[in-house]
Amino acid sequence: MALAALRPAAWDAVPRLAWEGRFRRWGGYVLLGFASLTAAVAAGAGAGSLMTRGELYAAGALVVAALGLQIWWSTAFRKLPAGAPAGRVYYVLRFAIAAALCLLNGLFSIYAVIGYFDAVQLLPHRHVRTALLGTAVVMASAQSGGLPPDGTVGWVAFGVLLTVNASLVLLFSHLAEKEARSAAAKAATIAELERTNARLAQALEENAGLHAQLLLQAREAGIADERRRLAAEIHDTLAQGLTGIITQLEAAGESTDPAVGRAHARRAAELARHSLGEARRSVHNLGPGALEHDALPAALRTTVEEWSATAGVRAECTVTGTAEPLHHEVEATLLRIAQEGLANARRHAGASRVGVTLSYMDSEVTLDIRDDGRGFDPAAVPPRRHTGGFGLGGMRARAERIAGTVDIESEPGRGTAVSARVPLVRHD
Repeated sequence: MALAALRPAAWDAVPRLAWEGRFRRWGGYVLLGFASLTAAVAAGAGAGSLMTRGELYAAGALVVAALGLQIWWSTAFRKLPAGAPAGRVYYVLRFAIAAALCLLNGLFSIYAVIGYFDAVQLLPHRHVRTALLGTAVVMASAQSGGLPPDGTVGWVAFGVLLTVNASLVLLFSHLAEKEARSAAAKAATIAELERTNARLAQALEENAGLHAQLLLQAREAGIADERRRLAAEIHDTLAQGLTGIITQLEAAGESTDPAVGRAHARRAAELARHSLGEARRSVHNLGPGALEHDALPAALRTTVEEWSATAGVRAECTVTGTAEPLHHEVEATLLRIAQEGLANARRHAGASRVGVTLSYMDSEVTLDIRDDGRGFDPAAVPPRRHTGGFGLGGMRARAERIAGTVDIESEPGRGTAVSARVPLVRHD
């Protein structure tokens, strides 16, 4: 009977956190009550080992002591930290009482089996197997009829039962330790994943902050660059135009010949109209007004169509991929690069056909401007002046401010291809 009950008891020595607290509180009561009831019924029916009156009194006293010990532990263990010395005292006292009860009546092995269940929780790791083997000795003695065994057959039976109990204890304790190590490894892996996720979330937050800072710096740099460009244009156009107007008006005032005066006045008016046109163009170029009402694809098509009508050059605009709303700095940068590329094609290429392609990809947007003009040697282009217009160097500077690049392919007589690549940063 006891041997049949040993296997599940030993197996349950593996920690089960879901019911551990309930068993530590109520398990001792259940096993002690069942063992006492079974022993009493057996004694009343004359079954099992007969006990003297003194042994009955001793067993009753030990049952009361075990009950008192269990009452103390069921209220104390919830207040004690894991591995507290009180747990070891409880286990040793309970083991001693259970062993004494088993010597008086083997049926009290039903109570002694509790030693298999909580040795791992109550004792230091180095003492667990010793405690389990001690419980196996008590169980084997109860199963073989008590200690000392009666004769050779009794000793042989005790040895066999002890071997079986000890083997099962060692097997199931090994399985329990293996499961505990596996659980600890899983817990460590989960903890490491949580730390990794926390670091990743922190890195994403930092990247978002850096991205916002980058866009702010790009905007500030763009404003400064626009100011330098506007200053250069004012110097090269409006200031020179006003100087010419003043010169012509002074010459007209100093001239004594009315015809010569009128000629100077006419040239002054022409210079004034030209300067007014340059002023309007400079103001228009301060910001990409085409983006105020349209997204980048529509604004780019409008820009290409207007440029084609003005320059008298056939031009086509193509959009590939799935168009997405981009951050305004990205759209403004690409549109400015397109405007400058078209302006270069008009001023320098002498092209008869221009193609503009805007491509949306997974993580970047590309803008390609190709013409069939006269071409040039990119290595022979002088470096960009900080106070001059944009040109090729200006397009590269614009793209670099938002972590992009501009590549130029050209050969004399073979046309020019400008390719800008910038990150796909969606609109917030």
